[in-house]
Amino acid sequence: MHKCLNKRKRCLMGKGIGFGTNFSNTASLLWHAYHSLPSPSSAVNWAGFYFTSPTNSSQLLLGPFQGQVACQVINFGRGVCGTAAKEARTQLVEDVEKFPGHIACDGASRSEIVVPIVQDGKVVAIIDVDCAELNGFNAEDQEALEELAELLARSCDF
Repeated sequence: MHKCLNKRKRCLMGKGIGFGTNFSNTASLLWHAYHSLPSPSSAVNWAGFYFTSPTNSSQLLLGPFQGQVACQVINFGRGVCGTAAKEARTQLVEDVEKFPGHIACDGASRSEIVVPIVQDGKVVAIIDVDCAELNGFNAEDQEALEELAELLARSCDF
């Protein structure tokens, strides 16, 4: 995963480019990078972003993504995404059925990783990737997605 992302991510982003453009292209990059890898990575069934609401700093709003339709609003502290946002900490979930309060937007999802994007000490967005297989993500995925989150925080104006 690391190698797939590193080759392309930097050329997609830049200050002054609208964050919608950066995040749309990055959602596509994530989707295709995971699908180019062997199982379980190729079983990714959702990859995208939620942004902290500009009118309610304890809510996430759906952003650009690849996959099935998704929940439009998630409160901080609810589900995997809301927990990552509230705690400002990556959530790597091997089995979403065992995660308290998991929100099942796509019933096929079995594992999930959510990485907060932090700018000026505040969670401004999250990266969310779901997999249709248990244990779909590992420490390498976490490292790659955390690096991507840092790059997005530096490259985008929120």
